[in-house]
Amino acid sequence: MTFSENLRELRKQRNLSQEELAAMLDVSRQAVSKWELDEGYPEVEKLLLIANKLNVSLDYLMGNTTAKENNHSTDKTRILIKSFNSKSIVSCYKVISSGRFRTKKDQPKYALFGVDGSSFWGDNTTVLGWYQDEESIQKEINDILIAMQNHESSYELKYAVDFKENGLLSLFKLQ
Repeated sequence: MTFSENLRELRKQRNLSQEELAAMLDVSRQAVSKWELDEGYPEVEKLLLIANKLNVSLDYLMGNTTAKENNHSTDKTRILIKSFNSKSIVSCYKVISSGRFRTKKDQPKYALFGVDGSSFWGDNTTVLGWYQDEESIQKEINDILIAMQNHESSYELKYAVDFKENGLLSLFKLQ
């Protein structure tokens, strides 16, 4: 499916009118209509916002997910991990640590991303958790690795900090 078909389908699945989706994205209804009619594409920032608001990967939104990825190919060991905000459960075949963020003293410094597939655009990632220090995120990664080696079907984050999304860090959930 194409971007326009995916956008229209996702909007309808969520019982949103074009006007409601436009309000969520701070664009006109005509812009949404244009995108759904395959007469143009939103800017990259809007694509990221659409994927975030509709809770799908950018690859899915753009129509780049292959059947093999949809069926969760068995050539990679996978584990289910619930994201920090409980809005998604990711079937990960690997996890990636972010670099250190320059944040306020009381905010987390690292993010852990779950990878559920890859495409032309790169890895499909979801933020799993936020971490105050490098030691905590490394412990989490090691425990996830052990769980995967033991063929466990799921893993619950142990070292992530409770974090209310706001400001700059909320942008990183767009991954």
